[in-house]
Amino acid sequence: MNSIVNHNELPLSRAEFEARLRQVGVERYHDKHRFHDRLHSGGCTMDEVQAWVINRWQYQCSIPMKDAAFLSRCHDPDLRRVWRSRIEDHDGGVEDGGGIRRWLRLAEGVGLDPAYVASGRGVMPATRFIVDAYIRFVRDEPLVAAMASSLTEMFAPAIHTRRIDGLLEHYDFADRETIAYFRHRLTEAPKDVRFTLDWVLNHAVTRTDQEAAIAALTFKTDVLWAQLDALWSAYVDGHVPPGAWKPGEAQLAARP
Repeated sequence: MNSIVNHNELPLSRAEFEARLRQVGVERYHDKHRFHDRLHSGGCTMDEVQAWVINRWQYQCSIPMKDAAFLSRCHDPDLRRVWRSRIEDHDGGVEDGGGIRRWLRLAEGVGLDPAYVASGRGVMPATRFIVDAYIRFVRDEPLVAAMASSLTEMFAPAIHTRRIDGLLEHYDFADRETIAYFRHRLTEAPKDVRFTLDWVLNHAVTRTDQEAAIAALTFKTDVLWAQLDALWSAYVDGHVPPGAWKPGEAQLAARP
């Protein structure tokens, strides 16, 4: 009797593998979340915008820590050399401060005390747990999965473009300075994607590794989606959890 070959265990071709990765974004990326529809169409109240800025800060400020955890596991100096640019994009230099400082400019632009936002005191418990789970994933999972989780950047330029246009059209706080974070990501994210996608496609050569990479990217879309679910529940539906920022707190003093 001829042995039965389980074709599901055969490696995907490079094109099939890339198509499966991209399909994750088509189906699951958070550009489809109703909060983003509300934000980009001008439907958010300023309380909701401020809550988004405060809670998204927890994710933004954790990206360099996530990438540092990844670097601590890399034995290949060439890989470390490329990956550390991600930390530089967010931390920046002493003078410009990178993406983190640009996010605090957005916080100031929407009327929040940037020192309060930077402290993380107003972040919802759900946001904190979700972001911590992402850091642990990148720290503990195999390198292929850890790298694949960052491939949500493949889908980011489209949402940043929509966000820039929507904020400028609908909100008085939006100007070149306050939305600088999103403008910079239009060039930073594609640079990171080119390297990471090629690396994952080249190194995930078994079906097991390919499925792990797809699952890792799916996990990352869950991380992004769950943050917005928590935000909607708290600040659109009005179920603000204990310890989280309450509308009206940490406002900048009115300017003359």
